Amino acid sequence: MEYQFIAVEAQRAPGVALVRINRPKELNALNRRVMEELAHACQALDRDEAVRAIVLTGDERAFAAGADIKEMAGATQADMIQLDQFQRWEAMRRTKKPLIAAVSGFALGGGNELAMLCDMVVASETAQFGQPEIRIGVIPGAGGTQRLTRAIGKARAMELVLTGRSLSATEAFAAGLLTRVVPVELYLQEALALASQVAAMPPLAVRLAKEAVNKAFELPLQEAMEFERRNFYLLFGSEDRAEGMAAFVEKRAPQWKGR
Repeated sequence: MEYQFIAVEAQRAPGVALVRINRPKELNALNRRVMEELAHACQALDRDEAVRAIVLTGDERAFAAGADIKEMAGATQADMIQLDQFQRWEAMRRTKKPLIAAVSGFALGGGNELAMLCDMVVASETAQFGQPEIRIGVIPGAGGTQRLTRAIGKARAMELVLTGRSLSATEAFAAGLLTRVVPVELYLQEALALASQVAAMPPLAVRLAKEAVNKAFELPLQEAMEFERRNFYLLFGSEDRAEGMAAFVEKRAPQWKGR
């Protein structure tokens, strides 16, 4: 697929791919083409054995300022159902490798939903997060009422969704929405460094750990515990588990094979 609105660097660091949204004039607003390209890129990188973690970013002014309202302004109910735009979001959600959002500037509406779809979020001090859809007569549709509530709790999520108010990076971190906040000149560097740390871990264990953490948001506790234990047991069939434990006993660095 030829990319028009994103750029992909498959080896920004060992085992790390960088995907950058590139619609600066529109503050990286998410239209259907952008989401199609993002979904395609994530699926391709998921299949690339050399890639172990993916960083998703925009630019200093905006991670993504929201959905492209011009694209939706004239749409009918039937149009929206027929377009099924959220299938692209679902494709991204199914990415097995860790996704790390590097956020600066605006992450509003769909931009906030895209950041929340990622597994970790590194934000600059200038970042702003929110769901302002109520101000144009709609509600979030890509997880803004669900992931936000799970991340920061009902009371704070209800305030943001019903008023359209934004959170500063400091507020978002205190609320539990972010992994860390850093100076604006360091946000991408810090996200890449975090991705490099993850990429240095055994790939199968990373994949199964990501699955298990996500199940904490999807299943009742007992079912989630059973899922965790299943993944724990599965790793005892991997070469990397044997290597990791042997390296620990022998006091040496492990050599991961992803098997």
